[in-house]
Amino acid sequence: MLKLTDINASYGKVQVLRDLSLEAKAGEILCLLGRNGAGKTTVMKTIMGLVPMTSGSLQLEAHEISGLPAYRVPKLGIGYIPQGRRLFSEMTVGENLQIGLMTRGKGADVREHVLGMFPLLRERLDQRAETLSGGEQQMLATARALCLEPKVLLLDEPTEGLQPSMISLIRDVVVRLKEQGVAIILVEQRVDAVLEVADKITFVENGRSAMTVTPAELKADSSLLQRFVGV
Repeated sequence: MLKLTDINASYGKVQVLRDLSLEAKAGEILCLLGRNGAGKTTVMKTIMGLVPMTSGSLQLEAHEISGLPAYRVPKLGIGYIPQGRRLFSEMTVGENLQIGLMTRGKGADVREHVLGMFPLLRERLDQRAETLSGGEQQMLATARALCLEPKVLLLDEPTEGLQPSMISLIRDVVVRLKEQGVAIILVEQRVDAVLEVADKITFVENGRSAMTVTPAELKADSSLLQRFVGV
């Protein structure tokens, strides 16, 4: 579904990704693990066109999408929930959702479906996003991305700072999307959460895709965590 091949990407003169390759298939959750600064968030931003590729190939459903401007990437059906949520804080919950709907021309039926997954947001539609709790903001960021009806969903540290009940809700939504055939790339530092939901795990080290394993392989060889994550 989404395939990255030999991706190189830089912030100005500082190269961050080095010949990185990975693949997220429909109905599959690919988790990225690695130390802070390994390049995991840069992978997400490069897919979204926020960090320019210097070389390599980025394909969605076998169609080359390398080099597209950032505003066009969501229109292809790639949803992004960045670390820190990045909501339009002065807009209401309803207005944030409307922006998601407008991206791919979705309507009231999609809005109702998304609100059905996050019923608390229905009670907050006229509330400004900046007044929501951290967990509610994460719900809104997720719901806004789902308003695209994405083929691919990128989540960067979605459970960071959340209470257990909210973590469980986000996890259940991610699993449900997987069952609906969405390809999911998840950056997550909580190894227990990764093992619960992942189909594959790619370790990112110094901007490279160092190794891809299954959760069973990771459980069988705990030295991999020490080698690539340091825990």
